[in-house]
Amino acid sequence: MAFIDYYKVLGVAPDASEADIRKAYRKLAKKYHPDINKEDPQAQERFQAINEANEVLSNPEKRKKYDEYGEHWKHADEYEAQRREYEARNNSYGGFNYGNYNSWGDFSGSASNAGGFSDFFEQLFGSMSGRQAARQRAQDQQATLAISLREAATTHKQTFSINGEKIRITLPAGISDGQQICLRGRGAKGADGTRGDLYITFNIEPDTVFERRGNDLLLTATADIYTLLLGGEVTVPTLNGEVRMNIKAGTAPDSKLRLKGKGFPIYKKEGEAGDLIVTIKMAMPTLNEQQKELLKKMKSLAQ
Repeated sequence: MAFIDYYKVLGVAPDASEADIRKAYRKLAKKYHPDINKEDPQAQERFQAINEANEVLSNPEKRKKYDEYGEHWKHADEYEAQRREYEARNNSYGGFNYGNYNSWGDFSGSASNAGGFSDFFEQLFGSMSGRQAARQRAQDQQATLAISLREAATTHKQTFSINGEKIRITLPAGISDGQQICLRGRGAKGADGTRGDLYITFNIEPDTVFERRGNDLLLTATADIYTLLLGGEVTVPTLNGEVRMNIKAGTAPDSKLRLKGKGFPIYKKEGEAGDLIVTIKMAMPTLNEQQKELLKKMKSLAQ
């Protein structure tokens, strides 16, 4: 089974408190719930990973096993039972080493030479040692990169510095707030020259015009009472410039109108975008005396 770093899934440190884990889980579960991200094919998989990480890390007993045994945490009880059996057998020889039995910390015998221990015992011990050695060689690093909504909407090159090193990457259009990407071999350098991975989390800064909701963009536009009553057009901004939007006669204030394909670009789906949802507000006119008289006549005719 491939190793899944539950701490990275939730975006918390290995020494995070229970409160930090709960807070991170609630935030991510709300953000990546499939009902909110219906157009994201990876939403269900991401949501399941978040739930799995929370199930383990929010349970003190499971978390302790996970911290010690990593991807083999579900087999911790079996491993502990075999370790106790090994120690009991070793002690039965009066503390002397026998054959391939060394002290627990220096255990080097194979499963067949160690008196019938299962392959699981040897594989688990070996995989743990390998993982610990890898951690001594190189460490992964975390970085946060803030970009504007409009930058996130375009494919572009971004340059930033970490540990004095300049890193240049190409960001595809459609990056989400809180999204994380991994740059293999760009993390911290170990003593033996190997390098860990660099995980970059993106913070999308709020925009003064648009509000992003998934792949849709929301904004507010105004129309005068005559346009709402009689129909007409209003000019609204999009990420690619202004467009004219039709208003049907009798449109009520606070109506929401949708412009298909004028929203936010869909991540790694070139040429596809969400919708622009426009809330129409009524601009109250300033009436002169003649207009007021006309309104009074219209009111009397309506009664």
